[in-house]
Amino acid sequence: MATSPSSSAQAARERVARRLRDLRADAGLTGTELATRCGWTHPKTSRLENARTPPTPDDIRRWCAACGADDQADDIIAQSRDAESAYMEWRRQLRAGLKRLQDSYADLYQATDLFRVYSPTLVPGLLQTEGYARALLTSVAELYEAPNDADQAAAARVQRNQIIHQAGHRFVTVIEESVLYHQLGDADAMAAQLGYLLTAGALPSVSLGIIPNSTRRTLWPQELFHVYDDQLVSVELMTARIRVTQPSEVQLYLTAFEQLRTMAVYGADARAMVLRAIEALH
Repeated sequence: MATSPSSSAQAARERVARRLRDLRADAGLTGTELATRCGWTHPKTSRLENARTPPTPDDIRRWCAACGADDQADDIIAQSRDAESAYMEWRRQLRAGLKRLQDSYADLYQATDLFRVYSPTLVPGLLQTEGYARALLTSVAELYEAPNDADQAAAARVQRNQIIHQAGHRFVTVIEESVLYHQLGDADAMAAQLGYLLTAGALPSVSLGIIPNSTRRTLWPQELFHVYDDQLVSVELMTARIRVTQPSEVQLYLTAFEQLRTMAVYGADARAMVLRAIEALH
């Protein structure tokens, strides 16, 4: 991709910092004067204004009070919290267990009409069977040293995935052919997962595209990402999940998705690829 997926998070922080800087300027205060009124050092003011340090709610309340803008504090606090939620470390998200993380997606899923998912390594979560999800989530718990409630989390994921049968939602998924051969769980669990791809891929609401290993590529494999309508992109990295909302970056992911989608095969060709992967298990 042409930009770092974390740049949306940084841009959101910079918007908060710019708003604080503008408040100080509108109040006619120097950085030193504001620091004195807030009861901290001038370097702290500089760090906050340049988005090097995220402000705490108390920092924002003091800043607004110093500038005679107490009425703006709550709004800026909410904006700052949104900025910090753009970059969410997996370790922090998993502290309360895997099931809670699965449940946290429910509202977003229900509010989304069109899902676009690209995955270079795994069967997308929306199309996972319970056995496959259990094996995956068990490995996630081990990697991040999180509470291992993989059984409950896998059941919650499968329950959440019933959305593919609900009217009003469409799912366009693109995976690399290698996904079919990355075995998670035992052979039976993997065979069940591949079999389910045949079933789910035949649903009217689901488009399943597979990019063959042998295809001539117009775009190299990317990181796993989900696009929710045209408003939000969720990018999954090793350390964190990044929420991209900046319109120019969302558009870049949409452009990339279209390029990846056009390289994929569908229908009978995609089913033949899945069947070959099932045969390779035996």
